[in-house]
Amino acid sequence: MTLDIHRIRQDFPILDQKIHGNTLVYLDNAATSQKPNSVIQAITEYYSKYNANIHRGVHKLSEDATLMYEESRQKIQRFIGAKKSQEIVFVRNTTEAINLVAFTWGQQHIKAGDEILLTEMEHHSNMVPWQILAQDKGASLRYLPISPEGELIVDDLDVLLTEKTRLLAITQMSNVLGTINPIKEIVNKAHSIGAKVLVDGAQSVPHMPVDVQELNCDFLAFSGHKMLGPTGIGVLYAKEEILQEMPPYQGGGDMIRDVTWEASTWNDLPWKFEAGTPNIADVIGLGRAVDYLNALGMEQVLAYEHELAKYAINQLEDIEGLTIYGPMDKPRGGLISFTLDGIHPHDIASILDQQGIAIRAGHHCAQPLTEKLGAIATARASFYIYTTKDEINQLCDSILLAKKVFHL
Repeated sequence: MTLDIHRIRQDFPILDQKIHGNTLVYLDNAATSQKPNSVIQAITEYYSKYNANIHRGVHKLSEDATLMYEESRQKIQRFIGAKKSQEIVFVRNTTEAINLVAFTWGQQHIKAGDEILLTEMEHHSNMVPWQILAQDKGASLRYLPISPEGELIVDDLDVLLTEKTRLLAITQMSNVLGTINPIKEIVNKAHSIGAKVLVDGAQSVPHMPVDVQELNCDFLAFSGHKMLGPTGIGVLYAKEEILQEMPPYQGGGDMIRDVTWEASTWNDLPWKFEAGTPNIADVIGLGRAVDYLNALGMEQVLAYEHELAKYAINQLEDIEGLTIYGPMDKPRGGLISFTLDGIHPHDIASILDQQGIAIRAGHHCAQPLTEKLGAIATARASFYIYTTKDEINQLCDSILLAKKVFHL
């Protein structure tokens, strides 16, 4: 089955609008994706038909809301191949999921002299929490390097993974380079010396099949808003036995079993980690986004984005003075980071915006990586299921226009 892009685009009302008199060309999907009508309707239906708090009420509205909320958890469990729905914890975003692990599991298991291994292509969200933890505990951070082609030098794991390594935290797909990392191989290497593995799936889960049992990762973090879902909702997956041992992240309602004047006991998984009234509407919206992606098929989504990335590279390579970062001759995620001689990336983004084209410019929350690439910033065009090759052509034409504006 191939994706019917024309039909898919009809499901996204925002794509019909004009920006500065031009039809919107949205190429900033690595930052956030657009939302189909089904997701928008699911959120509206919650607020208009069964808006109530969950788990605690015995009236029909509460029971309906609870059912929809927990059904979304089960959808996500199946979507990523988790064994049980209890292994799915709702958080605000990938960042909160990683922080939850750092400040619960990390506080329990990281001690002075231990090592946390990251990679040189990590997003700040998968660096800063570990920096804070390492500083607090007297642990050390080490980094798996990347090659000039933008790929991890996996063989260096044989040296960097030691008896001191307690955790490897790694992105499955780089938000700057588009590199898709061999997570299963890397997890096996880390587990062989007793280290746990956290996978940042913010860029991978929306764009490719991800099965946590096949990968055998200990933790997986991802965000709803990058996979057609609402903002403000994300997921932490962790193996059940690990979650059982972890202390609560926050205290309050719904995460408790019993409370006395002196102490409390905790609720079952996963509610032990979901204190207070949760983001009910957006959990339901995320469940509907999963339905939409399942209907397309994640293998088809990945294949189409590989095709778009290859096409974009072929078109952009013809522009004199343009440098593309990341793997050039291997399958990669549907995003291209680039620079153009003589024009700052922010100026490129501003000129493209006047043509109705939305891209991102900056260090993309990966400042150390951007500096390693020898750039002060890059421009990034990122694609999704509603992106067309004609839009990539418009991107290239507008970059050429930018060169004319700067007399290059």
